[in-house]
Amino acid sequence: MSSITNVTEATFKKEVLESEIPVLVDFWAPWCGPCPMVAPVVDEIAIDFAGQLKVVKLNTEQNPAVTSHYGIRSIPTLMVFKGGRQVNTVVGVVPKTTSTKTLAQHLS
Repeated sequence: MSSITNVTEATFKKEVLESEIPVLVDFWAPWCGPCPMVAPVVDEIAIDFAGQLKVVKLNTEQNPAVTSHYGIRSIPTLMVFKGGRQVNTVVGVVPKTTSTKTLAQHLS
């Protein structure tokens, strides 16, 4: 069972920007065709990196302020935050190996 939290504009600062550990944010929307293809990869990453990485999901449709602040134009978009800063972005559906390599750079 993965521990993925749904964040909103109200909780984004606390859950993501103030997190003690790096955070992977999955920006998605209900109408997004490719988003369900990314979800299982995000779930696996949450399990594989438990304790090293926090994984959260943000519904872009319900949280337009955060979405526009980070310039999200296409979804799915995965963003890595570390120390309150955005350190990496992956747009679209990518293989798990690509996501894992990207994350490993920020977990050391």
